[in-house]
Amino acid sequence: MATLELRNVNKTYGPGLPDTLKDIHLSIKDGEFLILVGPSGCGKSTLMNCIAGLETITGGAIMIDDQDVSGMSPKDRDIAMVFQSYALYPTMSVRENIAFGLKIRKMPAADIETEVARVSKLLQIEHLLNRKPGQLSGGQQQRVAMGRALARRPKIYLFDEPLSNLDAKLRVEMRTEMKLMHQRLKTTTVYVTHDQIEAMTLGDKVAVMKDGIIQQFGTPKDIYNNPANLFVASFIGSPPMNFIPLRLQRKDGRLYALLDSGQARCELPLGMQDAGLEDREVILGMRPEQIVLANGEPNGLPTIRAEVQVTEPTGPDTLVFVNLNETKVCCRLAPDVAPAPGETLTLQFDPSKVLLFDAKTGERLGVAGEPKAEAHSANVAQFKGR
Repeated sequence: MATLELRNVNKTYGPGLPDTLKDIHLSIKDGEFLILVGPSGCGKSTLMNCIAGLETITGGAIMIDDQDVSGMSPKDRDIAMVFQSYALYPTMSVRENIAFGLKIRKMPAADIETEVARVSKLLQIEHLLNRKPGQLSGGQQQRVAMGRALARRPKIYLFDEPLSNLDAKLRVEMRTEMKLMHQRLKTTTVYVTHDQIEAMTLGDKVAVMKDGIIQQFGTPKDIYNNPANLFVASFIGSPPMNFIPLRLQRKDGRLYALLDSGQARCELPLGMQDAGLEDREVILGMRPEQIVLANGEPNGLPTIRAEVQVTEPTGPDTLVFVNLNETKVCCRLAPDVAPAPGETLTLQFDPSKVLLFDAKTGERLGVAGEPKAEAHSANVAQFKGR
């Protein structure tokens, strides 16, 4: 396969127009699976098209195996791309669709047949080879589009939201198939999605994008547990992170976050902090699974009694919503917990899991002596200044 590096890539569509991509810098190793994730219009598909050569960059360089391919045509970059629409030839059979790129490259007929057999077996579509795309389901068409890309054996595979047209059940199944395929083939892959669950489950590395800027680049675990700013924290995670506006208070040399449920108050100790944080407007972030039901045994962790507003059983867990500081807060509890609206629960927090963000800039603030999160790209500085 190949390494891929983007060096300060910029893209604009004309003088006076805002940059669509702004100083993008990324680097992935041979065989890694990179996810570009972000909301619609953030620039992720444009970046994908720039890597493929379908769009020309206006600054920076795109390096494949340490070779600058920025000025090369798409056919010379040795890249295969699977589009959201699959882009299959409707008059050709599945066999002909898979073989088309190989015929263009004038590969011997026997080798083409061998390659078609290889990828059709890999994707379990041998029984579909004589059908036309119009006779296939969405999931089958997606497999054929992947087969056409795999048959070429390029240096890099690009996938542009390939699962977005599938129903929820099939999307989960195909997500698993794609991960298994990557584990078998160890192919260098770039995958665009707006679905943060796909980003968390598929990628070795994830780049979270907003407004043409990479907000954070790292492993899924790093980004989930150590988000660089408020946008990343809000975008990654399902259900999303809870955000509670408040002011920090200092007491006996320590900072506290005061939580109020309307029934009770809780001083959440945050440990020693940088000077000047007291009385500063901050946003406290907690994942729903980090708010648990107190079991009655003392363990030193702070608790608060709160009234249940809404209960949502999901099967594997129960989502319970309460109000803290006049803000709706989601708690992810065990599936056998099913409190009724109006019931009072005693909830428990782990202060070491709490994140703090500056309310004005969205910047992550350090907690309890730990270093604040930093993105792997300098582009976060642009987010902080907006």
